[in-house]
Amino acid sequence: MTSTSDKVTLQVGGRDVDVTHASKLLIPQAKITKLDLVEYYLTLAEGALRGAGGRPCVLVRYPNGIDGEFFFQKRAPAQRPDWLEVVSIRFPSGRSAEEVVPRHPADLAWMANLACLELHPHPVRADNLEHPDELRVDLDPVPGVEWPQIRQVAHVVHEALAELGLTGWLKTSGSRGLHVVIRIAPQWGFDAVRRAALALARDVERRAPDLATSAWWKEERRGVFIDYNQNAKDRTVASAYSVRPKSDGRVSAPLAWDELDHCDPADFTLWTMPKRWQAIGDPHAAIDDCCDSLESLLELSARHEAEGQGDAPWPPHYRKAPGEPKRAPPAKRGSTPLIEIARADREDDAIAAAERWKASHPRAASHLEPADVLVDRMRGTSSLWYRVRINLTRVPPRFRPKAPPKPKST
Repeated sequence: MTSTSDKVTLQVGGRDVDVTHASKLLIPQAKITKLDLVEYYLTLAEGALRGAGGRPCVLVRYPNGIDGEFFFQKRAPAQRPDWLEVVSIRFPSGRSAEEVVPRHPADLAWMANLACLELHPHPVRADNLEHPDELRVDLDPVPGVEWPQIRQVAHVVHEALAELGLTGWLKTSGSRGLHVVIRIAPQWGFDAVRRAALALARDVERRAPDLATSAWWKEERRGVFIDYNQNAKDRTVASAYSVRPKSDGRVSAPLAWDELDHCDPADFTLWTMPKRWQAIGDPHAAIDDCCDSLESLLELSARHEAEGQGDAPWPPHYRKAPGEPKRAPPAKRGSTPLIEIARADREDDAIAAAERWKASHPRAASHLEPADVLVDRMRGTSSLWYRVRINLTRVPPRFRPKAPPKPKST
């Protein structure tokens, strides 16, 4: 390693990687610098590449740390090392881009130098871009749902997968939820994998209707949402060992199933994961040896369709799919009294706007539950913005405030 001013050059597997502004704080609350991030990914490169290696990755960059603006960069920078692999991936919009394909620890270090906190791989390998080799189960709790309920739903997923003859690889999301990854043979296209994920979500909901939901519209959800649409083409999730933009430096941690009842997501941070690796190794060490079939889930999907359960809504920017129900949210159908109260560029500002609204309307707010305040992540072409809506279903009509003028983004 050589150092000049605030630039550090690392030799990684015979490749030189420059770390510029090495002392810049990316997560100030946890005192995590850019160099800390680079060294973390080098220490756990074997596990991180097991989750993201050989896959096209979206670059999620935080150039000024988690307290500043961030952006999604699908196209690999023109100025990049000759040894860095890229592959051209085509999106549902018809556009395409060359995305980074990390294969070596030096690739991870190079990405971290761009302030890419997170690893966001597509569920495909670079040599087979149209046939996923992963089905991803995203357990996303609605506001107010606590960790014990999320664990319960994960156990139900485990039980359902076992009965279907499938192996689920468990990890924390690095936020509030959990992910279960199913490695599959790359024989099916994205639509079939998404259909299989929807069948699993509905089966888990059937087994635990008071705990889990497959309802796409936020205002209809309760408990833990099983996000089947994470398997639509062009969707990515944080992979194993990915650092997340949380103030404690939290990461997405692979777990053994027998650890689930005795852990907390906050246990797993950039600072604690190297010690965990040294003590127990990687709980996902054997994941590459697994190659399951989707047949049992597709048979379940066919039974659902025969019983009258067809397709479910797709994300809004996808083309209307054959058999998809009318893509109109409950508020537009007139079945849910929902008002939009604010838009913001940052999640913290959106949450603050919701709190101000509740303070201004105390009678209405007294009837709300946490799940009635909907903070929606709205993804643009390269960034996120946030929409804040209030579900007034529980508020007596006489206490329901009128919808404010259409808010502008802050």
